[in-house]
Formats: sequence, structure tokens, C-alpha cells
Amino acid sequence: MAAVQGHLSNGADGAESADGADAAGGDGAPAVFRHAVTGLCAVRPRPEVELSPTPPPRRLAPFSYALEAAVTADAADDDEEELAEGRLILLHDPAGHDAWCGTFRLVTLVHADLEPEMAADPLLPEVCWSWLTGALEARGVEYRQPSGTVTRASSHYFGGIGEREPSTRIEIRASWTPSERPAAEPARGERLRPELPDRANRPDLAAALGDGPAGVPDTAAHLAAWCDLLCQIAGLPPAGAAEAGVVSLPQRRGPQPR
Repeated sequence: MAAVQGHLSNGADGAESADGADAAGGDGAPAVFRHAVTGLCAVRPRPEVELSPTPPPRRLAPFSYALEAAVTADAADDDEEELAEGRLILLHDPAGHDAWCGTFRLVTLVHADLEPEMAADPLLPEVCWSWLTGALEARGVEYRQPSGTVTRASSHYFGGIGEREPSTRIEIRASWTPSERPAAEPARGERLRPELPDRANRPDLAAALGDGPAGVPDTAAHLAAWCDLLCQIAGLPPAGAAEAGVVSLPQRRGPQPR
């Protein structure tokens, strides 16, 4: 899959392109934020994950960038079935934020439909939260101040849609502060998965993925971990040996009517 491209919010009336070029004549984003966004745009997830840019919020921080993702699989009727979806937002406040304990913050919303029997597991919320923290730790990224909620909701259908099977949805809302690596530190996530770009063959990405200015978090590895979480909650099997022993939710039996 090609690397994702998109636009970032600079807190003004316009937007800037993901490579840092000013597309609206604004003052421009700080270099550390540009490098962080370039790291996000460099990630190539596994084929089942479709990443695309989405308009970022403008009121949460002076600078922001957002991606949305869907995990799909081939269905019996040759159509693609959506197994999970989510949104990841990168926030940056150069002045720092007391609640974040840093200048960057990652915010996410992930949700997926489950089999009713899976939703009955009383430990499901704890397990889903551990998938988020476990995905970050498996990628070797450092973070702090995690917070969030895990919600499950069941729906039963009546009347004209009474033929639908009951459905249950799990939702993870979370945020965490990515640690800002020193300028000379290599991108840890790059060593764990081939979908992170090869800096030797992509000199244009070297600054964002390990040789950038101090204060830039390893956003590529954080995004890769987030994609791992999406695949896990979607019930996909692990993509590599590094994830051996990880238990995922079972896939749904078939496409669910909306």
C-alpha cells in the first residue's frame, strides 16, 4: 500500500500539505510538527488496513493532523466487509500542555462489531485496553499519561428491521503522550515491521524517522501500533512472528446489515 498523504491544520483559516509546503499562505507549522506528520505519512500498513487523511479538529490544539482507517476483509459475496474502523489525531501545542505532560498528544477512537457471546465476557473492557497498551509496547515506543474508556453496546432490532440479528459494538476512546526522542535516536518501530519505510532507500524521510530535530516523537511507530490494535480488534490473525501468542477477537460470521 502506498504511504498515506493528506493535509494538516495549522490553526489558521487554511491548511498545509503533509510535506510541509504552505498551501494557504499561513505562518506555517513548527519544524517538529512537520517532521511528526511526515512520519505518519510514511507508514504503509498491512493490506487489510485502508488509511486516509481526514479533516483534523481545530480547537483541541494549535496544530493537528488526523487519519481515519478501516479494516476490511473479503466477504462471501466477493464484497469487502468492514471489520473495524477508527480515527487517529495528532495534536501539538508548542507551549506544552499540563494535562499532556508534553507538547504532543495522540487521540483515538476505534470501534468494531462483535459476536454477542464475545460481548458477554466480563473482562472484555480490560482486555481491549490491554491491546492498546500492548500494541504500543510491542512496537517499542515510549509514552506516558494514557487515559481512555472502553464501551460496549448491544442493539436489538424490532418492527421493519426485526429480521436483523442482535449486534454488539465495542468502542475504545483513548489518548496518550508520545515521548519525544533525541535527534540521533533511530525510529524503533522501523526495526519491527517492514511496512515502515527503509530510510536507506528514502533519504527524503530520514529527518522524520530518526535524524530529525530533538523533540519529535516516533509517530511512525505509534501509527503502526495503532494499526496493530485495529487489526486485533477486527479479529485478524497476527501479521508476523513478533505477535505470536496474541489473542484476537474472532471474526464475525458474515457481513452485518446496517
